[in-house]
This record gives sequence, structure tokens and C-alpha cells, in this order.
Amino acid sequence: MSDAKANPAGAKPPRRFNLIHLILEGRAFFALIAIVLVFSLLSPNYFTLSNFLIMASHVAIYGILAIGMLLVILNGGIDLSVGSTLGLCGIIAGFLMQGVTLKIFGVIAYPPVWAVAILSCACGAFVGAINGVLIAYFRVPAFVATLGVMYVARGVALLMTNGLTYNNLGGRVELGNTGFDWLGFNRLFNVPIGVVVLGLLALMCGLVLARTAFGRWLYASGGNMRAAELSGVPVKRVQVSVYVLSGICAALSGLVLSSQLTSAGPTAGISYELTAIAAVVIGGAALTGGRGNIRGTMLGAFVIGFLSDGLVIIGVSSYWQTVFTGAVIVLAVLLNSIQYGGGFKRS
Repeated sequence: MSDAKANPAGAKPPRRFNLIHLILEGRAFFALIAIVLVFSLLSPNYFTLSNFLIMASHVAIYGILAIGMLLVILNGGIDLSVGSTLGLCGIIAGFLMQGVTLKIFGVIAYPPVWAVAILSCACGAFVGAINGVLIAYFRVPAFVATLGVMYVARGVALLMTNGLTYNNLGGRVELGNTGFDWLGFNRLFNVPIGVVVLGLLALMCGLVLARTAFGRWLYASGGNMRAAELSGVPVKRVQVSVYVLSGICAALSGLVLSSQLTSAGPTAGISYELTAIAAVVIGGAALTGGRGNIRGTMLGAFVIGFLSDGLVIIGVSSYWQTVFTGAVIVLAVLLNSIQYGGGFKRS
């Protein structure tokens, strides 16, 4: 039979199985499976439901940060201020939980926990808006703008507390401000509330990216900002929006962390921005923008969280944990370069 008969005109050739492509596309999933298997063999305490739930509650902090970071990276930017924003919003929450002195009336007001959460998220949105305006309207490079805001936010947190930590944030019944530990310790159907929050945010983010005009604008502006602008995409508004959302995610992460610790310190969240970036990169997002998804980012967050906790369980030094985490990040970036830079060819 001739080639013309075997492949009629206009018919697409059958797609051959490509193992390299499969590995690159699913690397975060395969890495997570490998981590679970290895640490389950090394420690009998690792592969238990209670341990997985504990580790998942730790992952929630990184995962919520990573969701905001994913939106920024899809837009072709970077946000180095999320760790400091996390710490600052935690301090805001701690400050409000300690009571606000109203000198005019001579009283100390204790806002309810829901008001504390809203005000903390508003603070995160404000920090994100500063980043977005600097980048979108003043054309400050994202790296420089968010680096400067990172130092400012951390400095404000230190000034507010004079370097000290707000402790005992559980509140008091007679003051009507109890319930702050709800995020950190309560469970819904035995699942930590922080993990539930992470799941809901991931679901909403996935729907926004896949089903809304904003999601299409985000991918378009991240892939080619000039072309997107010429096509009518409100590029500047999208830029500001993703940094505002990143700030809100940082605030939520700060609330979860402070709730788990029942304390808020000005140094909380140091280097967490790197962990969030690592989760996004491990999940397959391109640092150049326009490529990535929420599924991969969540897998990346679990890879980092389960790896770190696994190393702790088997008694590995914290210094080696840093080495392993850094090696994973370098490997993820290398694989991204191979995947998006033409290192392999799809069949």
C-alpha cells in the first residue's frame, strides 16, 4: 500500500507515544509519588493518615502563597514581597487581637475575628496594589519593585512590634474576640481548615483561569504583552489585579500560620517567597509567563512540603534540608528549560 493510501490527504498522522514528554509533563506528580514511597520505606511513621493530614496543614501555608505567585508568574512577573507581606499581615492580626486603644473614648476595642481577618486581607491587598501600580503604571521592573516592597513591609512589621512577637492570640470569651485559632486547629470532616481553605482557593483559581475572560487575558498578557494590548486586553488592569490577589493570598497564608502558632512575629515568612516560586516552577509553570496551571502548582507545593517534613521525620539536619530543597528547585528549572526551550521535540 502506498503512503498516499495509508495517509489520505488532510488526515493527521497518528501521534506516537513520547516517554520524555510524559515524564516532563507529569514530573511533579512522579516526584510526589517517589517522595512518599522513599520516606515510607525509611520511616514507619510517615505513611499514616494522621501524618499526611499534619503535613497537608503545613503545605497549606506554602500552597496558598503559591496560588498568588502562580497568577503573577503567568503574567510574566515575579513577587518577592509575599513572605514579608505574610509577616506584616500576621502582625496586623496580632495587633488587632491585642486590642486597639481609642484615646478619644478612653477605651480599648477588641474587634471580632472576622473583622481581624478582613482587615489583614485588606492590608495584603494594599501591599499588592502598591506592587501592581509601580510595575504597571510606573514601569518599574517587577524584581526591583517587589524587592523594595519586601524590605518596606518587613521593616514596618519590625517597627510595629519593636522586634517582639504577639503571643496568646486565642482571645478571651469576655472580650468577644475568641476563635482566631479556628484556622489553625479546627477540622472539617477531620481535614484541617487550612487545607480546606487551600482546596477552595485552588478550585476557584482553576475555574477563573479556565472559564473566565480574566483567565484568558492573564495567559495572553503573560505570553506576549504587546500583542495582548493590541488585541484589546486591559494589560495594566490585569497586572495590578494579579499583584493584589497575590497580596491577599499572602495575607491568608499569614492568618493560617499565625493561627497555627497562636502567635505573630515580625520575622515570620522569611524566604517563603522562594518556596512559593519553587512550588510554581516545580509544577511546570514557565518563569517567562503564559504557561502553567493550578494543578501543577498544587503538586509542586505538596512536593516541597512532603519532602521537608519527610527529612524532619527521618532526622536529617535542617542544613541538609536547605540543600535538598535548593537542588529540587534547580532541577525543576532545568526541566522547564528543556520543556519550553526546545530541549525535546514532541512527536
